[in-house]
Amino acid sequence: MSVAAETSAHRSRRRPPRARRLAQASVPYLLILPVVFVITAILGYPLYKLATLSFQQYGLAELIQRKGVWIGLDNYSSVLHDGIFWRTLLRTVIFTAANVVLTIGLGTLIAFLLIRVSAVVRVLLTAGLVLVWSMPAVVAVQVWFWMTNFQNGILNHVLTQLHVGDYSQHDWYATTFWKLAMVALLIVWGAIPFVAITVYAGLAQVPRELVEAAEIDGASPLRVFRDVTYPILKPIFLILTSLSIIWDFGVFTQPYLLIGSSHVDTSNYLMGVYVFIEGYAHSDFGRGAAISLLMLLMVATMSVFYVRRMVKMGEAAR
Repeated sequence: MSVAAETSAHRSRRRPPRARRLAQASVPYLLILPVVFVITAILGYPLYKLATLSFQQYGLAELIQRKGVWIGLDNYSSVLHDGIFWRTLLRTVIFTAANVVLTIGLGTLIAFLLIRVSAVVRVLLTAGLVLVWSMPAVVAVQVWFWMTNFQNGILNHVLTQLHVGDYSQHDWYATTFWKLAMVALLIVWGAIPFVAITVYAGLAQVPRELVEAAEIDGASPLRVFRDVTYPILKPIFLILTSLSIIWDFGVFTQPYLLIGSSHVDTSNYLMGVYVFIEGYAHSDFGRGAAISLLMLLMVATMSVFYVRRMVKMGEAAR
């Protein structure tokens, strides 16, 4: 073999490290490329039409004519200068934060309960959680309203029998705070099963030896969770938190049906209800589209922190 041939073969065997790193880094993106393409094809056109609609005056007359009037940024200016929008946004952020904290906290406690009870009790609890999770939102609202009804609700009866106080004929929907509190509890009730089952599955990945070693060293249960369990479950908590923010920020069915369309007003608006009232009840579809895009931007902004944390954790694990 000639010297030139040997040199060429030697160079081919010694692939440049930079090219190799670039090839390795591109593999994950190539794998998710089909999924990105499908999602873009499905969601791209609706988002484009929604964005186009947000720059138009589009009411009932324009709907009949199937042609909107281009007004530029007027819809966005109208929304951003509306005090109801900002009050609704603040109320929704607080509402979402409370729901996420309660859902993650209670779901985690139930997950720890599932690993400590017997197999029979675990099956029964899991079956109950799945039934709650699979219940349609409309049915859940009716069940929850029956439980909290001031005339014959079981909640008032139980609290009275437990001597917590006299709750006979107590109306849980008399004030704005309690209306939203009842909606929040309903949403948490429906979301806990998903969190509990997901965290329970994650707890199965926690090495028992590490937990036992920490307990032998005298660590309290809280310390064991903080130093041993939480670092392993952290990716799961980040995903659950991000999903909960997305679900709870734009919730519509539960508040609209539980509070009742006749009792929904600016004092108890949430963003999902607000965009429905402005876009459909008032037949101002352009303004509704603008609010929808602002909501999408806000949800993306609130979720970006958790997404970045997940990306950093993935890079550190490589």
